[in-house]
Amino acid sequence: MKTKLFILLIVVLPALCWTCKSKEKRAPLIPLEDFFRNPEKTAYQISPDGKYFSFLAPVNSRMNVFIQAIDEDTARQITFETDRDIAGYFWASNNRLLYQKDIGGNENFRLYGVNLDGSNLICYTDFEGVRTEVIDDLPDIDDEVIIQMNKRNPQVFDPYRLNILTGEMKMLAENPGNIVGWMTDHEGKLRAALAITDGVNQTLLYRNTEQESFQPVLTITYKDNFTPHFFTFDNKYLYASSDLGRDKQEIIIYDPLTKSEIDTLYKNEEVDVTGLAYSRKRKVLTEAIYFTDKRQHYFFDPETKALYDRLAKEIGQYEISLAASDKEEYVFIVRTYSDRTRGAYYLYNKKTDELQKIHDISPWLKEDSLAVMKPIQYTSRDSLTIHGYLTLPVGTKARNLPVVVNPHGGPWARDYWGFNPEVQFLANRGYAVLQMNFRGSTGYGKNFVNISYKQWGRTMQNDITDGVKWLIDQGIADKSRIAIYGGSYGGYATLAGLTLTPDLYACGVDYVGVSNLFTFMNTIPPYWEPMRQMFYEMVGNPVKDSLWLAEVTPVFLADKIKVPLFIAQGANDPRVNKNESDQMVEALKKRGITVEYMVKDNEGHGFRNEENRFDFYRAMEKFLDTHIGEPKK
Repeated sequence: MKTKLFILLIVVLPALCWTCKSKEKRAPLIPLEDFFRNPEKTAYQISPDGKYFSFLAPVNSRMNVFIQAIDEDTARQITFETDRDIAGYFWASNNRLLYQKDIGGNENFRLYGVNLDGSNLICYTDFEGVRTEVIDDLPDIDDEVIIQMNKRNPQVFDPYRLNILTGEMKMLAENPGNIVGWMTDHEGKLRAALAITDGVNQTLLYRNTEQESFQPVLTITYKDNFTPHFFTFDNKYLYASSDLGRDKQEIIIYDPLTKSEIDTLYKNEEVDVTGLAYSRKRKVLTEAIYFTDKRQHYFFDPETKALYDRLAKEIGQYEISLAASDKEEYVFIVRTYSDRTRGAYYLYNKKTDELQKIHDISPWLKEDSLAVMKPIQYTSRDSLTIHGYLTLPVGTKARNLPVVVNPHGGPWARDYWGFNPEVQFLANRGYAVLQMNFRGSTGYGKNFVNISYKQWGRTMQNDITDGVKWLIDQGIADKSRIAIYGGSYGGYATLAGLTLTPDLYACGVDYVGVSNLFTFMNTIPPYWEPMRQMFYEMVGNPVKDSLWLAEVTPVFLADKIKVPLFIAQGANDPRVNKNESDQMVEALKKRGITVEYMVKDNEGHGFRNEENRFDFYRAMEKFLDTHIGEPKK
């Protein structure tokens, strides 16, 4: 259960390290499609009895579910979707799998079920304009799951217990209008909820049994974080990440009856600790997960640490995650990755201590041809440390390079170290790529997020600008060949960069980005409505802060743009309405500014269909080459 729901969306390395001439050869030009085609096989999972594993693989460019017996060499397809990728799936029992799919990117996901042999396909939530989410897969109850839908009221989600054999549903509670998250205990009982009170404050609701009514036990402001992960194994207390009374989130135990913290289990002085895992079979906490420059683990459980150590001994330098296991926790799906590879999946049998490689996710991409993502940090103009990543083209001298500045979406999210197909594609085309976790990015403590409120286009944008200037001062960037590209909030940051610092960039690419802070907040999805006042506090109130917002609304500043712009938009985007892009394109055309505009009628907030991804990145490649590429002889 999350308390921040708006996800739309210095150690400077020595100059000699960046400027010395590399001994590496330039990487060969890799076909664009190799970066953005669907994985050959991915999203491996294992059946509860450990007899089968499943995966997603493309059929006619659409991701579908396949099943394979562990002791066999061939797989069989059990779903046959043709219009849209399957967005996600899981094993509901040994014989039945559930999956979700939307229509044309509208994010109104429907829930489907299908048997192990591909029979008895059912769409459980075949309702127009309704979004379905899974609350609890009930791993100890084969024939039921708990879901939530906004069927009764588009603005709020009610929880239902669903029989996956018959499709019968029973509402477990009626949302009074302000609950934005539900939580079950280890027996699948609905015991906790998160509500928005006064439009801004957040309240944890709790009940000891399902026969009782929910009661408020903890109220916090939008500036604080308290995220319950799951109940303790006796179902009495809550494990949670909390920054109440502190700057960094810590893993704590919370007693909802006494309304107090019992203990802190793990904290890190540098960053938030927001991930927590456990063994369902052994009923022990296994690890806390947090991110510095890379993902880090703190092990509570010696058995889990020994497992990671055993896998690392054979797998080597790659990052390792345990993607899935059977119910008895004898057979594990292991995923590896790095900054230069999507990685591979392995099957590990704990009884026999055998590790078997199943499949490379994108075997056509060779690590030696891909670029290293280097963690960096720089100081903002008001003395904040800004962390980020710099990826340089393979085999190039790190001097006077064309650069693509790539601010992340969210904005209350962050960039991570690891394989990024966009970054690798751009580096392969000869561009340095700068990503930065500007203020507001998550993981660096409460204050780092709170100082970003009502700072769209202001100090948040300054952090991006300061990163660009740092790169110029390092001698890495050719200041005449710098582009800015981002999606969602990153698209807003692109437009803000071109309007507020019009001399800094040579061109920009806006991907499903916000152009008008007024119209954007009037077209948010209905299920964000309970958080509207909170959003006003975090971004700005269109009435009370109208002048403040107008000063950083790119569509009002279109006359400031001096350089070419490429805009891409999904027609069915529920978060950033197509009108956001339409009005920016119209404003620019009136002023005679070069603007390319791509709209995909069967997409939403980002392009999922493979052929649309190819079209977008092909157009972006040509656009960047024209405006910041190598001078044509």
